[in-house]
Amino acid sequence: MTHSLKIFRQSLSEARELADCYDVLNSHPELSTPSSLKKACLILTLTAWETYVEDVIAELFESKFSLLKGSPLGAFAEKQLKERLKFFHNPNSQKTKHLFEEFFHIDVTEHWKWNNVMPKDAREQLNRWISKRGEAVHRAGVEVNQPQIIKKEELAKCLRFFDELANATDHVLEKI
Repeated sequence: MTHSLKIFRQSLSEARELADCYDVLNSHPELSTPSSLKKACLILTLTAWETYVEDVIAELFESKFSLLKGSPLGAFAEKQLKERLKFFHNPNSQKTKHLFEEFFHIDVTEHWKWNNVMPKDAREQLNRWISKRGEAVHRAGVEVNQPQIIKKEELAKCLRFFDELANATDHVLEKI
């Protein structure tokens, strides 16, 4: 298990705490349960995913290319990685695939499978969650009659999905 996965799991536990807060408040009918807790949980979950990808890329880079450290080639490669990570936002399946292929010649998205989830489904679901996060961040509260961005049941699926996605990613990276 990478150090990055351990940090990801901590971040995901914080997102779960937010979901639990929503549940506690929602169990009291006399209280108004803010849907912003669900949006915050979604945003925190996807931020944890983005951070995980950035961290695990850096961690893997350090372990694979440590022999080049201090050389002109090593300095060039490290500069390239830092530049790519600077602009690595909203890590959908295509961006994630490209980053891993560019530096490690592996399509991690082809290894995103677990239980009844196949790689194609995982890629599509990741892209949907990235899109939903964008709605939560950029469209929140814009329209008065806007439907909920994320429902409670979806939030539980989201947390499970990203837990499995990070585990699948980490599993394949242990082999390279």
